[in-house]
Amino acid sequence: MNQISDLFAEAERGNTVDKADYEAELSELRMELLNLQYDLNRRDFSVVLLIVGDDLPGVVASLRVLHEWMDGRYIQNHVMFDTPGEKFEEQPLVKRYWRRLPPDGSIGLFLGAWPYLLLGTAFDEDWSDEELDRGLDDVSRFEKLLVDDGTLLLKYWLHLPKKKLKNRVAAAERNPQKYWDYAQYDWKFLKRYDDRFDLVERLMGRTNTPSTPWRIIESADPRYRNLALGNHIASALQKRLYSDSAQTVASNAVSKIAQSDESAMDDIDLGASVDEDTYRKKLPKLQARLNRLSHRAHKAGVHCVFLFEGVDAAGKGGAIRRLASALPVQHTRVIPIAAPSETELARHYLWRFWTRLPDSGKTVIFDRSWYGRVLVERVEELAQVHEWSRAYEEINEFEASLHDSNFVVCKFWLQIDTDTQLSRFEARAQTPYKKYKLTDEDYRNRKKWAQHQAAAEEMIALTSTSHAPWTLVAANDKRHARLQVLSTVVERLDAQLRILDAADSKQHRKGKKKRSG
Repeated sequence: MNQISDLFAEAERGNTVDKADYEAELSELRMELLNLQYDLNRRDFSVVLLIVGDDLPGVVASLRVLHEWMDGRYIQNHVMFDTPGEKFEEQPLVKRYWRRLPPDGSIGLFLGAWPYLLLGTAFDEDWSDEELDRGLDDVSRFEKLLVDDGTLLLKYWLHLPKKKLKNRVAAAERNPQKYWDYAQYDWKFLKRYDDRFDLVERLMGRTNTPSTPWRIIESADPRYRNLALGNHIASALQKRLYSDSAQTVASNAVSKIAQSDESAMDDIDLGASVDEDTYRKKLPKLQARLNRLSHRAHKAGVHCVFLFEGVDAAGKGGAIRRLASALPVQHTRVIPIAAPSETELARHYLWRFWTRLPDSGKTVIFDRSWYGRVLVERVEELAQVHEWSRAYEEINEFEASLHDSNFVVCKFWLQIDTDTQLSRFEARAQTPYKKYKLTDEDYRNRKKWAQHQAAAEEMIALTSTSHAPWTLVAANDKRHARLQVLSTVVERLDAQLRILDAADSKQHRKGKKKRSG
């Protein structure tokens, strides 16, 4: 048997706990869990409890038990047994869970959640191996990101042996009034028990890692199940809270620092310019074409994410305004990213971006983005080395998830030279309605020009991928920069729509051939 099969075999031994032993152990366990929870409340990490299994009533009962034993004020419940209302391809599978992650110092209790969603969708929609592998990749990346960031992730599968499940279904059929909450799910699961367990073992085999292990708990006896669950949670919390080796959680990920004499910045022709007449002719044409494409993209369900990074005073705001004005206002949001709030600081740095991703057919434009982790947070030492160095891989995987879910991601770096920056600072200071743009921080950042440029060069080298390449924009001339941004978006959006049109045409021909046959 494989490792997962061995774990399930261990959970079919028939363990039971008598009432006297249960009550004797319970009082001490409840006190320990409460004390651990209050200690957690003062710490800078969160706990995610994932409870799933083939014993659905036992899973639901675990929520009631943990709330009875612990302080419910610091537990966020997420009961998620349903499959999504939208197709899997339209959104990254884990997006709905990012929105619900608990802040530091608290516990997020997820019942069902991503394993049920993945298993249920794969089984009900008869996924191919490729589709299932993509879903498993999303889950694996998600769990690794949580653990690397310091989250204590505890995963439990409550297991009811097939024979026990049959007995419970039979009892429900004999006495439906007593077992009404068991019958529907148990019967559905029992009908295809073996087929479903093939998927369960595949899921657990891919996501059972040293940093994200599964704990399988025998669930036939409620008293045994409750104690096993409570004791394991207490042990894991105690180890994390009080173990010297666990005080600081560092990622195993190591940045592959770019070591090259060549610089992407050297390829930017900062002398590039466009005269006023050419600009006035090209701008409305590009905007009109983008508007037509954006309406088609909305109908096709294409998500668009456009993000802007660059040197201070490089003209991001002006480029964004020309871009946004060509897009349907009802389907477009511009989100300026400032320093994270206390709520955002209490979660993974990607949380505030996952929660702001556009719905199907809509567009979000980020003025600054998740790349702050490897730019300002790195230069200003707001993130530790192990945090920003692993962010390159995390960001690439985040953007890969978007690409797999029909997102068009355009990333722009706007570059100017130091003389242009200084002249723009001085012009802002003399313009009443632009004075607010100029702050002491702008001049402070200017003194660290070399550090910011080095961070940007490394970022571009390590995060420019085939599905989410960086576009380096020469921005000494604002007209040139704005046209380049618009041209790039038009090209990328047009290419994506052509791909979708070709896929629809292929599917149509396939269906027509099938009908004629």
